[in-house]
Amino acid sequence: MLARLASLFPAGFARALGLTALQTRSYDGAAGGRRLRGVGEMPLPLAAGLAARVPLARRARYLAANNGHARAGTDAWVSALIGSGITTQSVHPDPATRSTLNLAFDAWTEEADSDGLLDWHGLCALAAHRLVVDGECFALMLHDSIGRLRLRMLDPEQINGAYHVDLPGGSRIVAGIEFDASGRRAAYHLFRERPGLPLGQSLEMIRVPAEDVIHLFRPETPGQVRGVSWFAPILLRLADFDAASDAQLMRQKISALLTGFIVDPTGEAGGFEGEKDGDGALDGGLEPGTLKVLRPGQDIRFSDPAAIGAEAIAYLTVTLREIAAGLGVPYSALTGDISDANFSSMRDDRLKFQRRAEALQHQLVVFQLCRPVWRRFVLAEILSGRIGAPDFEANAAAYLGSRSIPPRSDWVDPKADVEAEIAAIGAGLMSRRQAVAARGYDVEELDREIAEDRKASAALGLDFAARPALPQPQPGAAA
Repeated sequence: MLARLASLFPAGFARALGLTALQTRSYDGAAGGRRLRGVGEMPLPLAAGLAARVPLARRARYLAANNGHARAGTDAWVSALIGSGITTQSVHPDPATRSTLNLAFDAWTEEADSDGLLDWHGLCALAAHRLVVDGECFALMLHDSIGRLRLRMLDPEQINGAYHVDLPGGSRIVAGIEFDASGRRAAYHLFRERPGLPLGQSLEMIRVPAEDVIHLFRPETPGQVRGVSWFAPILLRLADFDAASDAQLMRQKISALLTGFIVDPTGEAGGFEGEKDGDGALDGGLEPGTLKVLRPGQDIRFSDPAAIGAEAIAYLTVTLREIAAGLGVPYSALTGDISDANFSSMRDDRLKFQRRAEALQHQLVVFQLCRPVWRRFVLAEILSGRIGAPDFEANAAAYLGSRSIPPRSDWVDPKADVEAEIAAIGAGLMSRRQAVAARGYDVEELDREIAEDRKASAALGLDFAARPALPQPQPGAAA
């Protein structure tokens, strides 16, 4: 309708009405022309992610294994997301039941790994590592002969990403993940054996129900099927940095090659000590304290190799800052360089990084990993009879509910941190249970230990609350 009106009015009147906006782009980034001729486009994010997932993950693995900055950035994310371990505890309203569930889960953490290599917190750290490098991590929730829960970590390559099939009834398999007619995940199709074993690789696939599989990844677009490596924005920059570093290293080696040239105006340069190499060049040298006597008219000149300039150092520094920004970690965490930082700038970077990590902790790690494992653990323990729950069928939500609290972040002044925590508890901004859980402890167990310590101290006549008296200065002593 507006286009028809625009054709009826003169050009000036149409411009006054703003009708020409119908035929022009108001976003410079969407315009054509020479400036944007080489800029890439991503029409379909889902297709682009599935197509680029494998090469991105393989290149990120290589860099994380061979590039020190890539490894440091990965470790920074793992430390921020997991740290010493995320504490998951029951929220059951009954204190006795809550304590029983917490103690049972705490004992299980030592035997969570089906391979027997890590505890529960170590498995979380491994999952976070693969999440950053590969973009995703998988784990199987298994049960041993007595019904105890065990976790088996899977390499993302074990889920057949090239398996795409349309199934009857509207179901389909996309990148090894089966979806039902409503679009919900129904199963995972994976190779029976882990890829890369030296004894041969079997191509036999098995179908595992979705409720038995944990898929940890960061969704970046609606309907995303598989995760994409967090190194995707910086892979080119890391490769460029490696090439530039190698070039500067070669330049430094050449700069260290001090070469002397004997200039003889008569064209005769014989009589010098040394041995000839395969090319006929004289291989000699100067030792400390050596005096060389030259013939009349002869001169000696030394090479003047170029040294590394400030522009090269500045370029490498800027590249590292781009890499840190693309990976989402502070520059100091990526490089260990704090020469240009002060307390305020480091605190600002750490606060921003901590907020980003806390958001991902609750959105990804807690929701996709900690809560499903807690629910499966409690369900297995109750069904096996190791934990009594006579009202479980009528009150299942109370038993399966949990709260996951990440470890607290320490600052420069521990005393100020503790005082701030005490003030927050006193003001009702946080509970004592939250403060204790952030340190990785159960508040009921801590209270029992404190009561036992005080009882034992009173029986032995010990008083740790009394502070030792400081020595008083003697009269006439120097201050």
